[in-house]
Amino acid sequence: MERVTMNAKDAVSASLAECFITIEGTRYNFMQAINLEASIEKSKTTVPILGKTGKGNKSTGWTGSGSATFHYNTSVFRKLLKQFKDTGEDIYFDIQVTNEDPTSAVGRQTVILKECNLDGGILTKFDADAEYLDEEISFTFDDYEMPEEFSMLSGM
Repeated sequence: MERVTMNAKDAVSASLAECFITIEGTRYNFMQAINLEASIEKSKTTVPILGKTGKGNKSTGWTGSGSATFHYNTSVFRKLLKQFKDTGEDIYFDIQVTNEDPTSAVGRQTVILKECNLDGGILTKFDADAEYLDEEISFTFDDYEMPEEFSMLSGM
């Protein structure tokens, strides 16, 4: 039996992505992004089972969180934090990320993180020794959609 392996060209390029942020109906091409990662963590409870010496595990929910690093050249998130400070109104937004590498057979995947909310953020900074300024944000999200999925590679 011949072993099937992935072709190197099917690895998805780390930098070939698009990121859009939609805040109160305005959609921004977030080309300042350097990286972003979002994940869900499942909540589980242990379940005693009669006749077993061990307990089972049952998923009972999930929470979504993420982080991003981007160039320090936009005030979009600082404005959201200021609005919260000034009015107490917390603004939720969506983040859409599409990964697509034209050399890969997997095509493209799009994930939309819904109802994102900042955990906080940098108000101002400088660094006389740095080559450029960047900043990090952390956020939570309450839902997500996946309107586009990667294709299965041949041999999977």
